[in-house]
Amino acid sequence: REIRIGMSGGDVASILGSPNIVSTDEERREVWIYDKISQEVRYNKSGGYGTLILIGGSSESGGSSRSSKTLTVIIKFDHDGKVRDFAYHTSRF
Repeated sequence: REIRIGMSGGDVASILGSPNIVSTDEERREVWIYDKISQEVRYNKSGGYGTLILIGGSSESGGSSRSSKTLTVIIKFDHDGKVRDFAYHTSRF
């Protein structure tokens, strides 16, 4: 589902949930801000095993990588409580 101009605040909340921040602009119209953060961790593992006569040994090595992604959505409402404008920004680090 998507956010469209003219939607009610209830419709937006049913799609995105409750906003993180609710404020007003210079004309006292509501502005909702959503900040979502997701993290991903990837593990790479390699291992080896060697035996010499009756003595065994094992070694493991590997690494991991971590990345985060943020999504900020700003929704501006008109005086009737309908979406008049929206914008979003994503970043990855």
